[in-house]
Amino acid sequence: MIIEKKENYTLISSDENSFSEFILSFLKREKEFKKVHLVLLISDEINIKKEEFSLFLKSFKKKKNTSFVIVSNNVNSDDVPENFNIVPTLTEAEDIIEMEAIERELGF
Repeated sequence: MIIEKKENYTLISSDENSFSEFILSFLKREKEFKKVHLVLLISDEINIKKEEFSLFLKSFKKKKNTSFVIVSNNVNSDDVPENFNIVPTLTEAEDIIEMEAIERELGF
């Protein structure tokens, strides 16, 4: 797992060979990311099933005043809950973080 601190969020990229290795690495360190906007970049090299994305739901629900976005081309956003942020590009993830920050400032 590669962790990069960006200006407005923390980017976590997968360098593992399988999704199970990646999720285990992430869950071991999850508490470190409690108070930061978080973007998970899942490599196209990792074969991930749409059901496996549900393993992130618990982490997503714990994020109160911060954003949690997953970047992956391997899942259709219609296959996951509506409020669960999965996008195909890093640029879209950054846009979601910005939009959610504005919504929080406006009290939505």
